[in-house]
Amino acid sequence: METLAIILAGGKGTRLDLLSEKRSKPAMPFAGKFRIIDFTLSNCAQSGIYDIGILTQYLPLSLNKHIGSGKPWDLDRRDSSVTLLQPHTNWYLGTADAVYKNLEYLNRKNPKYVLILSGDHIYKMDYRKMISFHKENNALLTIATQRVRPEDISRFGIMSVNSNNEIIEFQEKPEHSDSNLASMGIYLFDFKLLKKVLTELEQENLDFGKHIIPHLINTTSKAVFSYEFNDYWMDVGTLDSYLETNLAMTKNYTKLDLYDPTWKVFTKSEDLPPVKVGNDAKIVDSLVSNGCIIEGTVINSVLSPGVRVGKGTVVKDSVILNDTIIGNYTEITKSIIDKEVTIGSYTQIGYGNDLTPNKEKPKNLYSGITLVEKQSVIPGHIRIGKNCRIYRSGTINEKDVPSGSTIR
Repeated sequence: METLAIILAGGKGTRLDLLSEKRSKPAMPFAGKFRIIDFTLSNCAQSGIYDIGILTQYLPLSLNKHIGSGKPWDLDRRDSSVTLLQPHTNWYLGTADAVYKNLEYLNRKNPKYVLILSGDHIYKMDYRKMISFHKENNALLTIATQRVRPEDISRFGIMSVNSNNEIIEFQEKPEHSDSNLASMGIYLFDFKLLKKVLTELEQENLDFGKHIIPHLINTTSKAVFSYEFNDYWMDVGTLDSYLETNLAMTKNYTKLDLYDPTWKVFTKSEDLPPVKVGNDAKIVDSLVSNGCIIEGTVINSVLSPGVRVGKGTVVKDSVILNDTIIGNYTEITKSIIDKEVTIGSYTQIGYGNDLTPNKEKPKNLYSGITLVEKQSVIPGHIRIGKNCRIYRSGTINEKDVPSGSTIR
């Protein structure tokens, strides 16, 4: 085997708050009918990489059910395999530790190259180009990189390169840096080197960014390269980035083309009837998935399969996940409504101009987004402000829920 892909898909995604309390981040729905991990799996399949190990850990049930045998991505062929790798001795304590604890699996596959991928990024990438770059430069490790805004430097591993694209310096999430060349969390290793360095640096919390990459740059001369990727790539790890990236898909021009027939995004589709649009319905700049029934107005929003929007209802600047039912004459603004939520008539969610941050999670909810947990029931004739968190077990005792509230 030439290339084995390892997808790190065990992330909890704590900054997604209520959305990731019942599922792992890679299993989050995205752009209506997809899951976040669909993008990485589709990239593998269309790059001709059919041997894939998926390292799961946090709440894997939803992810395991979605992936199944891998059929939607053509991974159920006789010459391919998709293997779900749960922790079998101790909990994974870091990105590299997760790979180290599955060395037996890697040894059985015995590939020439190991492609380490993240399961929670939105992008389209032909990994064959990166593999060719790796071979041409006789690299032992190649890191996919992208230029980021100066204000985002502290979120990434940042590196400096010479004129040959060799990495000469690496800093993990620095506060300030003269460089803005960031790691995308995509690593192509020679397997022999990967096995050697994992064994040498065996320790708890072993991480690629904190330990493996700095060690190799300092000890392996002219063997660690940057492969700069200039197309669309987004880490949807925060509520703001999740909402903004979803809504960006509704525009006439998008940097990531979901409709490109030459590089498709595959997924496990639900068998649902076509979208039904009522006589008084209005849909503007939105993604509406199969099985939806629209009788009201949907503006700049993303609706997952099976959503129902009642008469006179307005959904604006929001993401509504699967099988949510919204009553009549209701207004939903800048909100993320999780699956199987029932919302009564004459209700407002995300109303007003008060941007008081959420009192319990001010760093997560401050820009006006209101969250409603999966399977919640919101009664009619209720007003819920901005930056609110509504748990399904919560009881709303007042007609007005002020901005920044959490209802448990």
